[in-house]
Amino acid sequence: MPPADPEDDGVVGEQHEDQEHDAEPARPPLSEARAREMTAGLREAMDDVRRSVAVLAARVRDAHAARVWLPLGHSSWESYCQAEFGISRAQAYRLLDVARALAAIHGSVAAGPELSRTRDTDPGAAAALDYGLSQRALIAVSGRTDTVAEIITRRLAALAHSGLQALDEAAVRAVVRQAVRAAPPPPPADPPADPTVAALRAVVDDLAASSHAIGELMLEVAPAYLSDSEAADVLALLCEQIGEPLDHGLAARRYALTGDRRALAGTVL
Repeated sequence: MPPADPEDDGVVGEQHEDQEHDAEPARPPLSEARAREMTAGLREAMDDVRRSVAVLAARVRDAHAARVWLPLGHSSWESYCQAEFGISRAQAYRLLDVARALAAIHGSVAAGPELSRTRDTDPGAAAALDYGLSQRALIAVSGRTDTVAEIITRRLAALAHSGLQALDEAAVRAVVRQAVRAAPPPPPADPPADPTVAALRAVVDDLAASSHAIGELMLEVAPAYLSDSEAADVLALLCEQIGEPLDHGLAARRYALTGDRRALAGTVL
């Protein structure tokens, strides 16, 4: 076969480029109604993904509790997952982490005050569908489920006693999501080799932990649905009584809400 003519290559390249441009013709501008319709479709798809995480977690928990691998001739959960689903050992145990984290979260919600939500769904699956938690978020808190459950329980109780007649699904979802974000991270596995750095880190960690506890106290008095300015009005007297500057109390409240230490910058830290 004779070598291709370089000039032909250039023509082919130009034609290919033209074809690529022609493949995506310019679209007319969307109307606001159509844009809202497309946005609603995206929101529905995202909700479907979150629901699938909850359903998967419930089924994983049930299958593991039933030791489903034994009747099928597998020696363990990990070998069962590898053979049946083609996933690695690490992925198999991450599924269990997700299942356990979601079960702990639902347990703390179900044990809380009476909520204005439907309770006739399966307690292991559908009741967790409205939390809107991703698999990544559940894996991140799988080793701290006791802490997350305690935060959820405390905040739901504070909301229930704050004057609200009932907590709807949106309020419960907000509490759960905030608790997952706010759960203090575990201490680093490998402390610094330099003893001075290690001591400084320990001091910072202690300050952050005490600020988190103060923030939880602030949230009991000024629940999460209040804005910063509304919370300031409510917390001014409390901060005066306990000898805490108001800006420190508000920063601690923001830290308890978000779990982000940057909320303490310029005040406690």
